[in-house]
Amino acid sequence: MSIVRIAMDGPAGAGKSTIAKRVARELGIDYIDTGAMYRAFALKILRTGTDLKDADALAALLKDTDVDYAGGSIFLDGENVDGLIRTQEVSEMASVSSAVQAVRDKLVAAQQAMGKRKSLVMDGRDIGSKVFPDAELKFYITASSRVRAERRAIDMELAGQPCDVDQIQKEIETRDYRDMHRANSPLVKVADAIEIDTSDASLEESVAEVMGHINSFLSKRG
Repeated sequence: MSIVRIAMDGPAGAGKSTIAKRVARELGIDYIDTGAMYRAFALKILRTGTDLKDADALAALLKDTDVDYAGGSIFLDGENVDGLIRTQEVSEMASVSSAVQAVRDKLVAAQQAMGKRKSLVMDGRDIGSKVFPDAELKFYITASSRVRAERRAIDMELAGQPCDVDQIQKEIETRDYRDMHRANSPLVKVADAIEIDTSDASLEESVAEVMGHINSFLSKRG
């Protein structure tokens, strides 16, 4: 099979990462979680206390940082940080820092390099609009803010973290607004993206819907 790049965009908690992983596994190609890449760099910012408004300090940090996604895990300077990047603090910092052009330039370049080497499923906020505007297939995975908040609350409860669904929903809606209205690579549904709403669908149903579109494309491509 020639290289196929599948872009999956959408807001946090809509299920795009879970769907992307399943789709990648069914197709036998790599899955790249770009959100994890931004979260990993956000963790580095928090650890170092770097001021995002200090251009020189940020440039030095970017130069001294390696973020890689391999074997289904995210690595920060060689350290597996899978279990450290899903906190609310890291999420908030990732949302803020990912709007900084220098940060995006570094990570987008890394993501584009991956797409030149191999077929992949990549999810994030600007995959179809910025990273791979010429992707063979583009999806926009979405769900209501309430459903996404309830899903996040379940994850937090399982992790033993205190949570309030109403507060989580407010934070999600604030983040959505920020992601959609930022100057650099805002979250958008591009014109040629296929929208998948997971609000009332099971994971199996959502994956089946996405795979239906992919199989149709592949059969026509030959």
